[in-house]
Amino acid sequence: METRSKELRRVTSRQNALVKDLRRAFTQAVLTEDGHCAAEGVRVVEEAIRSGRKIKAVFVRESSAERANRLLPQLGSHTETLMLPDDVFDSAVPSDTPQGVAALVKIEPVALEQVLTLDGALLLAVAGLQDPGNLGTLVRSAEAFGASAVLIGSGTVSPWNPKVVRGSSGSIFRMPVVSGSLVTAFEALRQREYRVMATSSHRGTLLPEVNLGGATVVVIGNEGAGIARELMPFVDETIVIPQSSKVESLNAGIAGSIILYEAARQRKLEPQRHRDTEN
Repeated sequence: METRSKELRRVTSRQNALVKDLRRAFTQAVLTEDGHCAAEGVRVVEEAIRSGRKIKAVFVRESSAERANRLLPQLGSHTETLMLPDDVFDSAVPSDTPQGVAALVKIEPVALEQVLTLDGALLLAVAGLQDPGNLGTLVRSAEAFGASAVLIGSGTVSPWNPKVVRGSSGSIFRMPVVSGSLVTAFEALRQREYRVMATSSHRGTLLPEVNLGGATVVVIGNEGAGIARELMPFVDETIVIPQSSKVESLNAGIAGSIILYEAARQRKLEPQRHRDTEN
């Protein structure tokens, strides 16, 4: 059963095709067959719009309809806008704290070949990370500190997990994300003279002493196991973040963000370093 209001089309069936797409994207943390990810919350959907992403459909929980008032005027005519009864919305958007607004956002695939054309870039590689909050934080930091792309290796939480999308605060819509074999990626990047830098909690070069300029890949591994064995032959240097002995270890999101910040700091200073050398 479907009826139309001025701005929202009321849909009451859980079997509606768009509702089924939204449910699958949320529960299975994958892109839909036509390449859309699930996003929840007015702010995250606004970030998708601001990033120039196409929005296939916006879904509004009936009891939270007022939250969509500022969002609807920002949507193009091609975007479907659906009002769902609370129980139908909740069946598609499994959240402990439902915000009452969700969307299907178009994601354009990024191939490794596109990344290989970058010259002297800072890249982030994520190898086996399991916590979606950590990955969301890393994607956000990658954008904030000037990384050019994020490489997602096998065994890593899906970048289209709704918790990753939310944790990235919209950065996932702007950062090029490449999913696939990191062995393949590192082999290709090595041919282009990229240096691969991995984090370590106890052995390696102290972060302030590491050169993070030029073509660099920063690798963040699994929370407990670290970098997978098959990736270690590609690692040129391991990085240790100096910290108080009272702290056992930093989580992956924080550690990666600190290294990305240091890389950005060094790169900002590079022109001055070059001038000093020339003089």
